[in-house]
Amino acid sequence: MVPAGRPATAVIGSLREIFSHRQLLDLLIRRDLKSRYKDSALGFAWTLIRPLVQLAIYYFVLGQILGASRNIPEFAIYVFSGLTLYGLFSEIVAAGTASIVSNAGLIKKIYLPREIYPLASVGAALFNFGVQLVVLLAAAILQSGFAWVRLDLLYFLPSVVVILIWATALALLLAALNVYLRDMQYLVEVLVLLLMWASPIVYSWQMVATRAPEWLLTLYTSNPITLAVLGIHRAFWTAGADSEYPSHLLVRMAIAAVVGLVALLVCQRVFAKLQGNFAQEI
Repeated sequence: MVPAGRPATAVIGSLREIFSHRQLLDLLIRRDLKSRYKDSALGFAWTLIRPLVQLAIYYFVLGQILGASRNIPEFAIYVFSGLTLYGLFSEIVAAGTASIVSNAGLIKKIYLPREIYPLASVGAALFNFGVQLVVLLAAAILQSGFAWVRLDLLYFLPSVVVILIWATALALLLAALNVYLRDMQYLVEVLVLLLMWASPIVYSWQMVATRAPEWLLTLYTSNPITLAVLGIHRAFWTAGADSEYPSHLLVRMAIAAVVGLVALLVCQRVFAKLQGNFAQEI
């Protein structure tokens, strides 16, 4: 049964129900990971090959041939760190949106807390993020030795937390809406693309700060994805000066995390309201 009652009580009930099915959640995560490369000769090696190829492209093609490194020093680390974190967000949102529909067979046969399916997408995305993070760490060492080991590394954790909160909230909301409006997953593809270019991944925040009007800069910098990307840049991009970041970045990220928790609560309640007819709709 779906937990009922006041919102706080209902959320706690949902969390308890999910925790009681944690072993099934683990199985779903493993299944999602295995299904991606089940017919591949190299299997999970692709999770390492893809980021390595990406990093090489950013370094040689964009950085050296197209000259992007002239404007942004250590361009490959700058871009790859931002894309690594944004890849976590986009994978959670995209896979989470399709999670209910793609598990229609299970949903019709057995009862599990429906939130488990989007959460399995979160777990699979975190695994892939971990692999890319290893590549990022290796690239950072090759680029600047151990100079990147400094206090600014502390920005890494809040960056990931902000992304996880907002991505999970959107995954829950969009997974429920996609059951009733199947065009939602195609809309999400466009949204993910737009959000990538609306974040300082292949260009610097300073470029926006020097060109945008004050109101637009405020709106841009309030974007939680922008703040998370700036945080991971601060953690791994050793060439960045203080002027490359907005003031009070950690405070801004903390506010984004708190607002994100409220959004996560709201999205979970919307999901709980809509899940009653999932089996009939799919």
